[in-house]
Amino acid sequence: MTSLHDRLQRTPDASVGVPLDVVHEVHARVGDALTDRHATDSDAGRPRMRVEDERALSRKLIGDELSRLASRALERGEQPLDEAQEAEVAVAVFDRLHGLGRLQPLLDDPAIRDIHISGHARVWLELRDGRKVRGPAVADSDGELIELVATAARRLGRSERRWDNARPELNMQLPNGDRLHALMAVSGRPVVTIRRHDFSISRLDELVDRGMVDSTMGEFLRAAVRSKRNLIVAGGTGTGKTTMLRCLINEIDADERLITIEDSLELGLEHFEDLHPDYESLEAREANTEGVGAFSLSDLVRAGLRMDPQRVIVGEVRGAEVLPMLLAMSQGNDGSMCSIHADSSKGVFGRLAMYAAMTRERLTPEVTNLLVAQAVDLIVHLGWVGGHRRITSVREVTGLIEGGQIASNELWTPGPDGGAVPNVPPSDATAAALAGAGFDPRQLGRIGAVR
Repeated sequence: MTSLHDRLQRTPDASVGVPLDVVHEVHARVGDALTDRHATDSDAGRPRMRVEDERALSRKLIGDELSRLASRALERGEQPLDEAQEAEVAVAVFDRLHGLGRLQPLLDDPAIRDIHISGHARVWLELRDGRKVRGPAVADSDGELIELVATAARRLGRSERRWDNARPELNMQLPNGDRLHALMAVSGRPVVTIRRHDFSISRLDELVDRGMVDSTMGEFLRAAVRSKRNLIVAGGTGTGKTTMLRCLINEIDADERLITIEDSLELGLEHFEDLHPDYESLEAREANTEGVGAFSLSDLVRAGLRMDPQRVIVGEVRGAEVLPMLLAMSQGNDGSMCSIHADSSKGVFGRLAMYAAMTRERLTPEVTNLLVAQAVDLIVHLGWVGGHRRITSVREVTGLIEGGQIASNELWTPGPDGGAVPNVPPSDATAAALAGAGFDPRQLGRIGAVR
């Protein structure tokens, strides 16, 4: 079996001696043909081709180009490409058009978690086992890397996007569900960051098996979802908030209508349609080149509430969407969820107050605290413990105390190693709700509540 190191050192475009100028020529001609086809369809008022139709057309156009090159070589008395070389050219061109060229093998490798690129040859890979290794060059020049990503922006997303000097930032979902972020012009070299998602981790039992949570907490979280507690998943960058949110969502009954709202689609409910047949995934949109057409997360939350949801899930709260999200949680959409960046479970309150103060309404901390006390039931905080992602704290919101401060119980608190350990029992109201969903609150012990 080929090792990860060997796979990383392989340069796809040169594996059997394929001249790169041939790959560039075929890519350019087929790309131009596809662009012309899109323009023709647009002028005629026809909808954009389906992805599978465009891929089939690309394969035909690549084959036609290879036949043309073979005929030209014979006419000139030159040796045409052999069968293996033609196959390699076809794969390389197809990956550039509908994948990410020499990046594609990295995206296809399950051992790789995240990819960080600064210029065409400085590539770092974070592996799922926690190691960080140097990766191979993904292009022959920074210009080629820019063209590769710009082509992906035009062809791989749910809608065509620009990535150039006039629009130097790109944020998009790749067809496999991974998230790509790229910068150019405002950085010294083109910078590309790809965060990969492992959709095979999708249930709480799998998190228990991997040691992210213990069995008692797994049962607790399952009961919290099924008893329709409003949940916030918090933590730092890369601590597994999206994975945790996905696992919690997949504990929701199949007959409930879900609306997910994200800046860039990452939750991937389309991978679990057997679990959630009635759902809608909404994605924020930037303004076009004329400065119109923007649709923010806040706009999406307000629109989603008009779509008759039973639960609203916001992938990440980080601005004005905090207000409609809290209102949704407090006005009948029980069991709604979101994630947020915070360094502790208690730190979530400060984050929410900060975001609420930045909204058009300029909410005061006292008003925000009142909303939070009415809307949020539980906060689950994630962190890194011994090089592994773990839950570090679970906090129950119990109301307000004198002075308008939020009262809370830390049901699980960071233990000696940083991982969560049982601390106090839940309130009577939460205990009754969890018991109705099959969880015995006595498993958490009987220690005095911490305020």
